[in-house]
Amino acid sequence: MYLTWSIVLKKLFPIASAVLFSTFILPTAHADDFAQCVTQLKVTAKAQGLSQDTIDNTLANVKYVSRVIELDKKQPEFSQTFDNYFSKRVTDWRVEQGRKMLNQHRELLNKLHKEYGVPPQYLMAFWGLETNFGSYKGKMPVLDSLATLACDPRRSQYFTGELMQALKLKEANGFSSSDMVGSWAGAMGHTQFMPSAYAKYAIDGDGDGKVDLWNSTEDALTSAANFLQHLGWVRNERWGREVNLPDDFDYQLVGQSKKQPLTHWAESGIRQANGQPLSTPDMQAKLYLPAGYTGPAFLGYDNFNVIMRWNRSEFYAIAVGHLADRINGGVTLVTPPPQQDNLRRARVKQLQVKLNELGFDVGKPDGVLGSKSRAGLQAYQLSAGMVPDGFPSETTFKALGVAQ
Repeated sequence: MYLTWSIVLKKLFPIASAVLFSTFILPTAHADDFAQCVTQLKVTAKAQGLSQDTIDNTLANVKYVSRVIELDKKQPEFSQTFDNYFSKRVTDWRVEQGRKMLNQHRELLNKLHKEYGVPPQYLMAFWGLETNFGSYKGKMPVLDSLATLACDPRRSQYFTGELMQALKLKEANGFSSSDMVGSWAGAMGHTQFMPSAYAKYAIDGDGDGKVDLWNSTEDALTSAANFLQHLGWVRNERWGREVNLPDDFDYQLVGQSKKQPLTHWAESGIRQANGQPLSTPDMQAKLYLPAGYTGPAFLGYDNFNVIMRWNRSEFYAIAVGHLADRINGGVTLVTPPPQQDNLRRARVKQLQVKLNELGFDVGKPDGVLGSKSRAGLQAYQLSAGMVPDGFPSETTFKALGVAQ
């Protein structure tokens, strides 16, 4: 899950106790003070009820991995353009392989659809994006990755909780440290569950008496369906769709806080991407322009938000939804994403500083274009007579005096 997830982000919900979060604050981690951090992690593990054997023979042996910190700072959702991100993930190979896997596992997938409400093509899309249908589950030692991130101040509390959950999983299931491999962020198995999600939502799908997300496709897909159901997946509804905007569209309606009934979007002149009228069941939707007003537009329904609870990235949610459509026989995007330069975090941070200076509050500049930054940018664009799509185009950078 990554997530990517991914994202991690991010990703998923820590299940560690409130005592852990309120009592143990870990120091900044570099290779030279990692040992001190691990000493404090041992105290945390003891408080969490882990055995002395696990503490002495597993936690004591974790290693600092500098590459993990590098990857955490370079997550593609933060810097890649939509075109770069999307085109690398929704590929003809993944569509063809997804259809093949759907047919191969149809009996199981139909059973999961009936029980959990998640259609087969969505499970295939998650599986494809997370691990290429199980062909690449990651090779980094999960415990080392989680310990490294737990000792980094940026998200220490979250990853400390995930590390404790991973140790509990190892202890309860007899997993070996060498078998517990996954992503740089500690996500594991076919569908890249973080340890907290593994502990709470993983299911024995093949009936062999154990839950093995690394080696059992049945366990992994059943667990993914169970997880999505608990995240709020709405049965008999799709994720969203690509849409076509009228020439006179009011771009102030763009944004995560601008949820509207489908009847409202239809009255605003929005149509399906193929030009047909927008269907208007009793549903709410938000409008997303991941590449700005010159790129494709999407309406995201409630299940779009569910996908974002798996991985908090609009790019990821659109990729999952569209890949699912393609696997199910859908067509490619009607409006292809435009080619754009990647967003360097240093440049986005400059943009945030400029917006704050001009009175458009975007919070503390961090180089990440989140919802508050987009709202502030949108307000600035409106005041400057620009298309207020909340996207940092080159024109917007130049208007704000942000250098290349």
